[in-house]
Amino acid sequence: MAGMRMAAPLLALREGFSALAVGFLLALFALTQVFLALPAGRYVDRHGLKRPVGLCVLAASVGAGLAVIYPVFAVLCLSALMTGGATGVASISLQRHVGRAAQDANELKKVFSWLAIGPAVSNFVGPLAAGLLIDHSGFRTAFLFMAVLPLATWFWVRHTIELPPVAGQQGKTPNKAWDLLREPLMRRLMLVNWLLSSCWDVHTFVVPVLGHERGFSASVIGAILGAFALAATFVRVLLPLFASRVREWVIVTSAMAITAVLFGAYPFMQSPLAMGVCSVLLGLALGSVQPMIMSTLHQITPEARHGEALGLRLMSINASSVLMPLLFGTAGAVVGVSVVFWTVGLAVGAGARPAWLLRPGLRPASPPSR
Repeated sequence: MAGMRMAAPLLALREGFSALAVGFLLALFALTQVFLALPAGRYVDRHGLKRPVGLCVLAASVGAGLAVIYPVFAVLCLSALMTGGATGVASISLQRHVGRAAQDANELKKVFSWLAIGPAVSNFVGPLAAGLLIDHSGFRTAFLFMAVLPLATWFWVRHTIELPPVAGQQGKTPNKAWDLLREPLMRRLMLVNWLLSSCWDVHTFVVPVLGHERGFSASVIGAILGAFALAATFVRVLLPLFASRVREWVIVTSAMAITAVLFGAYPFMQSPLAMGVCSVLLGLALGSVQPMIMSTLHQITPEARHGEALGLRLMSINASSVLMPLLFGTAGAVVGVSVVFWTVGLAVGAGARPAWLLRPGLRPASPPSR
């Protein structure tokens, strides 16, 4: 999906489509996840890991393969829907499985740090490989490579041992996922997660637009995005080593403050090197956040509803990811992409206070994972 998110907008820009059209295309990567997240969370709670992941592999490969056969804007939109939806459901499956395997809060931080390395590596390999293939072999070759990649997922997952099912509460009316939002901590966590997710979205959207405006090649744009992902991978490799000494709320609050400063400076960076440095620093800040968010989420929700909670989280951030690229595209066309960076930077800076209020003294003691 990371490679498709870079290659599809570049093809649209080269075909003469506007920033608004590119924003619409990027929004579609999140649209399917909005509608599938909650049903997928319940489905994963019932069926575990391998069945949902197998369906996702099929959908992602077919979605990217369609762009190989007929790379026009309408087909790119369909590919975005299929690859985005598959990635979202697979993420819920993997996160639930890993969260249930952890024994305590420290293990949660460790396992989610390890798991988060996967998307970080993907965000490096996908855009960089897509850029190189586009420059040397064309867009169809890049889309073909993206269609083959999901098959590797099934190769690694097919022999995984399923964890035993978790019995739900007996004799009670089934809960609705929205009931989880009655808890102030869950609402606060969703707000913080949404703000940080918006930072990823704006970076993914603005860098190709800025690079195209400044005449950078696809390889250079891919390298800038890849540097962000490489930095995120690096910090996630380090986090398991220090899991027992770091606190979730400290990492998240610090990351939000650093991101606000970097978003203020990014539009002034004119060269690929300067943009690359900002990209690396953003990757270090934002890359540290997801394991801390996931660890906190698993500590404040019941084990039997982890899939639902993960689905709710995914739905909330992807509802934003549908609307935000459209908003970014409209704002970029009217006032310029620099204003987009500054506006999101101010919002995430203001969100540091809710992140600070996630500290342990303001939430219940962590329940055992199982």
